[in-house]
Amino acid sequence: MAHIKYVVFGILFGFVLTKAEVISWFRIQEMFRFQAFHMYGVIGAAVVVGMISVQIIKRFNIKDIYGEPITIKPKDSRTIYRYMIGGTLFGFGWALTGACPGPLYALLGSGLSIMIVPIAGAIAGTYVYGLLQDKLPH
Repeated sequence: MAHIKYVVFGILFGFVLTKAEVISWFRIQEMFRFQAFHMYGVIGAAVVVGMISVQIIKRFNIKDIYGEPITIKPKDSRTIYRYMIGGTLFGFGWALTGACPGPLYALLGSGLSIMIVPIAGAIAGTYVYGLLQDKLPH
């Protein structure tokens, strides 16, 4: 019962994603084909909100729900290749499935039962990462 607020928030978030058409396969394909601005506008707005949020966290020393300070570690410039490879793989997966990992459950809930396949792949990939985490460069 303590986690009901997360379920409610998740349902509301899925509803907003659906109504904003950001889970639409057609909108995602329009983005990858550079045919429409819709998704770029949504992603750009999210980046701006994220930048502002990080600045607020840094300037006001915001703490997490346990009272611990939130710290943001600087990135090592040598890790740029990992980000490039990971981002490329993420983009390929997004383009092939027509969905990023966030709205997969919203797509499943909207009746696209085929989304079980990428959900199963995401769960399997997370499990494999957990098994190999200590052997991977971080």
